[in-house]
Amino acid sequence: VKPGHETYEVTETVSKIAEAFECKPVEGMLSHQLEQNRIDGEKTVIQNPSEAQRKEHEKFDFEVNEVYAMDVLISTGEGQGREKDAKVTVYKRTDETYMLKMKTSREFYSKVCKQFGTMPFNIRSMDDERKARMGVVECVTHKLIEPFQVLCEKEGEYVAQFKFTVLLMPNGPMKITGLPFDTQGVKSEHSIQDVEIQNLLKSSANPKANKKKKKAAEKAVGEETAAPVLVES
Repeated sequence: VKPGHETYEVTETVSKIAEAFECKPVEGMLSHQLEQNRIDGEKTVIQNPSEAQRKEHEKFDFEVNEVYAMDVLISTGEGQGREKDAKVTVYKRTDETYMLKMKTSREFYSKVCKQFGTMPFNIRSMDDERKARMGVVECVTHKLIEPFQVLCEKEGEYVAQFKFTVLLMPNGPMKITGLPFDTQGVKSEHSIQDVEIQNLLKSSANPKANKKKKKAAEKAVGEETAAPVLVES
């Protein structure tokens, strides 16, 4: 994720890494550009698109001073999320407009606008959850509120999620959120053989870390190539 590159390069790289470990990226999952007060900006990065999705989904170029929430989901199964009967609890307001008929719906929508704006929210955080669940129905029906559906993989399979926020700065990408991943604590019978991807994974999304690595490498090379010093006996 760097200025001068385009989104489908990320799509293909994630697929190659997953394939090396005999896994699959979850089909159609999106990483979004972040904008002020908006978590789903214009530019998106799709992972493991179907043929139909590949035709419909645009390619975008990464540019300096953009911000992205990268959301990578990898499955040991088929990589196809399916909706089940799990209760939806997370919602988000949309830009649609509609005159709600029910008083309960209007009260619910008014509270959402005041408390959460355009940010996602958990319906359990409402003062009266039972009343909120009544009001959300009409809002969802008329697309004022968007539900975040719970997707499930086949039983017995595992899904791992890696999520972080990256700033595209003039001096390189800068990761500002996301949990660290300790590769020393994980062992696999598989490994990445692609040299280009190996080099990519050794790089850091932190410019300071890259500078330290570069200095350490230059120091090591300097010590190896330093001219021998003659010592008189």
